[in-house]
Amino acid sequence: MSVAHGLVIVVAGVWAGMINTIVGSGTLVTFPVLLALGYPPLTANVSNGLGLVPGSLTGAIGYRRELAGLGGRVARLAVASVLGALLGAVLLLWLPPGAFDAVVPVLVGVAVVLVIVQPLLARRLAGRHGAGRSRVGPALLAGVFGTGVYGGYFGAAQGVLLLALLGIGLDDDLQRHNAVKNVLATVANLVSGLVFAVVAPVSWPVVALIAVGSVLGGLIGARVGRMLSPTVLRVVVVLVGVAALVELLR
Repeated sequence: MSVAHGLVIVVAGVWAGMINTIVGSGTLVTFPVLLALGYPPLTANVSNGLGLVPGSLTGAIGYRRELAGLGGRVARLAVASVLGALLGAVLLLWLPPGAFDAVVPVLVGVAVVLVIVQPLLARRLAGRHGAGRSRVGPALLAGVFGTGVYGGYFGAAQGVLLLALLGIGLDDDLQRHNAVKNVLATVANLVSGLVFAVVAPVSWPVVALIAVGSVLGGLIGARVGRMLSPTVLRVVVVLVGVAALVELLR
């Protein structure tokens, strides 16, 4: 690997770590870069997933203030995310490469629509079931499990999906949803990454370079994301989701 290629990977890692912390979809930065540098798709995918874990953890720590009082909620959702990520990692290693290709753009498109209509849906659900939608129900657990499967398999726009599900399933501030999203994405990426580290073709120099960049990006993303108003954050989520959808459909 040349110095220039290494620098490109680090810069991509910074950008991906920042985007992952604020919204999600950082994989759509680093994965294409690795492909362009000549890495095989499977190696690029698993190395990218492992490399982004430290940045996701940094972003989650940066949002620790918003996580206050949410320990029980995070623990229940994290179990679903971990189990889903394990299944997603297994599917990535067992299924043919094109098995999920047709499904991924649909999931991202649905997530973008859900983020847009989430305030209206949340108000209607609150009126129907009362204002206290603070408990994690079976439907939300199932959705987070499914997102974990997707995250373990590929991961791009995992954050957009999680924010949409959390916003509809729970009555809380969008920044607190973003904090929970960062934790869930971290555990999903960590679990699938551990599986890949044992049985998949990992490029450890790539992992190290992305990790260095993503940690810096996670620090920046936590500072920037926490300053955004809920409306601005929602707009950012939608814009990133649309960009992810366009990239996936190319």
